[in-house]
Amino acid sequence: MFIMTTRKRKKSLSPQSESASDQPDGEPLKRLIQCQSATKTVGHHLSPHFSSRESIRLCYSFFSQPCADLAKAFLGKVLVRKLIDGTELRGRVVETEAYLGGEDKASHSAGGKRTERNTAMFMKPGTIYVYPIYGIYLCMNVSSQGEGAAVLLRSLEPLSGQDVMRGLRAAKRKAGAKILKEKELCNGPSKLCQALDIQRCFDRRDLATDTEVWLERDPERETVSAGEVVSAPRIGVESHGEWATKPLRFYLRGHPCVSVLNRDAERQMQSSIDLHSIAMERTV
Repeated sequence: MFIMTTRKRKKSLSPQSESASDQPDGEPLKRLIQCQSATKTVGHHLSPHFSSRESIRLCYSFFSQPCADLAKAFLGKVLVRKLIDGTELRGRVVETEAYLGGEDKASHSAGGKRTERNTAMFMKPGTIYVYPIYGIYLCMNVSSQGEGAAVLLRSLEPLSGQDVMRGLRAAKRKAGAKILKEKELCNGPSKLCQALDIQRCFDRRDLATDTEVWLERDPERETVSAGEVVSAPRIGVESHGEWATKPLRFYLRGHPCVSVLNRDAERQMQSSIDLHSIAMERTV
């Protein structure tokens, strides 16, 4: 369990609940060529960040699982972004949200609706879904099992390339703004995309084969225990009835890079842990 302290951050709007332009970005043929090229070269892009030489990149079988399960499985994994100059930026996933597809009224695919914008949500698991909010910010999702289901990546813990991340974030901020702390670089879905230079043209690309962005397991932290994962309602979906209260946001308890804490959910989680401990002691 993380024991680092953090402070409560101002509540943000949920990217999934916002409307935005449905205009496609990038040419389909160009995207297809990029993905085909990525498939041919994926074996040569193992990370030098870890000493282990075994394959640590996650493939299709990882992404092919139910949406809520995938959202939790993302926690502790490492998102890697390789820039054109070869620089690799890394961040550990510490917060996600699950959007379950047609039944989920807070999802872009609610009611099974398909548009030019949300096409990636209906593609094979592991497909990247990048969409704009407010016309200037971007959010990154990854499709899962289930029609129109996808996981929103909300926050990362920066691991390498922090100076580059800081520069990328600064380019989107007002002149003279204060220097960002490390924990502030990727602690929100749009901040994450800015810090890792996730672009609109990444939409519909395959996270399992792409050569510019991929996901790795961390050999130094193989698993995240259930006792570390907080389940809470998603951010900014209050207008979606019962779906506003469903605990489909997941984050690592006590981690300073989480965008928004939910103290009620954490207290309920602790109560459940305490009750379980008492029950176990009585059986000994």
